[in-house]
Amino acid sequence: MAGTAGVALAALVGLTGCASSAPVSAQPTLDPDEDVSITFTFWGNDVRAELYNEAIAVFEEQHPNIDVDIIFLAPADYWEKRQIEAAGKGLPDVVTMDLAYLRQYSQSGSLLDLEPYLGTIIQTDPIDPQVLSAGVVDDVTTAVPLSTNSWGMFLNTTLLDELGVEPFTDGTWDDYYDWVAEVSDAAKAAGVDAWGGVDPTGRIENFELQLRAEGDNLFDEDGTPGFDEERLAEFWDSASAERDAGQFVPQQRIAEVQPLTAFDSALSASDATWDNTGAGFLGNLGEGYDIELIAPPLSVEDGEDLYLKASQMYSIAANSEHPAAAATLIDFLINSPESGEIFGTNRGLPASETARESANLDELSQTIADYEASIADRLGEAPPVPIVGYGSLHEKFRELSEEINFGTMSVDDAVSQFFAEMDVVISSQ
Repeated sequence: MAGTAGVALAALVGLTGCASSAPVSAQPTLDPDEDVSITFTFWGNDVRAELYNEAIAVFEEQHPNIDVDIIFLAPADYWEKRQIEAAGKGLPDVVTMDLAYLRQYSQSGSLLDLEPYLGTIIQTDPIDPQVLSAGVVDDVTTAVPLSTNSWGMFLNTTLLDELGVEPFTDGTWDDYYDWVAEVSDAAKAAGVDAWGGVDPTGRIENFELQLRAEGDNLFDEDGTPGFDEERLAEFWDSASAERDAGQFVPQQRIAEVQPLTAFDSALSASDATWDNTGAGFLGNLGEGYDIELIAPPLSVEDGEDLYLKASQMYSIAANSEHPAAAATLIDFLINSPESGEIFGTNRGLPASETARESANLDELSQTIADYEASIADRLGEAPPVPIVGYGSLHEKFRELSEEINFGTMSVDDAVSQFFAEMDVVISSQ
């Protein structure tokens, strides 16, 4: 999705305003005698599409007066279509929203203020308030999370057993780097094409977590960055010794196995990423591999670096003529036991306790649920909704990190380029 961020920004940057309030005539109740038709759009694959078809069929059976027209697109096409609709004030009634784009669509006035429907049509008691707050932009709720995930660290325990190295358990980032070196040295000695990990400074999320542990955000609510050039240089430099010593998976090997990652190619014994990535890792690694999920390193004692991220959300278009019916659909898709049973963890771990209790969690999904429960003491408040253009900054950070790992760019030059890009994005807010 990061690749389409520039397109979405270009179309929305000319639109100004804020989230639209519900029409005066709209009431936070649904008239069961009024026949209405609403549109609903989501991204995903054919498996998810079939699950949505099943869920919508149940919804329409329960609400015979509401007809739902489903619009399904692959992720690559989804946001390009939405930005065209938003520019023409023609978004579908219910839009599956991503946190990276929420501020863009909220501040352009494309999304409805959901406050009249929260606790009335859309039940909020089953959702953790911290998770629910992820849908708030400029003190207005414009989206409701349907699933959560958190940052974690996956370990390939099968590979570690082969190398005779104990899994990493906990410790500081320096402790983790020492462990990575131990794994990489063991792999080299055994003639195994593997390393202890990928360079964690290539992920802006790892930078964000370190800032949060220190009491800062990546970006504040007003778009002010919580770091300066010196702090970013310190982050990228923190792994320079391991890069120089060849302890991380070489960038060339990472490029060779794409679109797979180093972890699900069994090149890396560890990887820090979102916890809902596990199913994809196992599917790509294939039978015979076991993985473990632990909390990432923490270098600040008692730091509250982690948070529950809304992996997907639902919004109502400001142009919707039937917001009560749209809210009724959202409540069903988020909270109903039927939805929880149908989707399981296909959309992520259900944010609603009601849906989560009805979901049939497989072994990995239960592992993720247990993991998110285990990190309660490290969970802080969710960060502000990403600034407009965050997607392009996320991609720029990744590209510069690759250049550093290829050895084609110095850390100082990378910092300068990132700040130049960031200045452009912030100045357009």
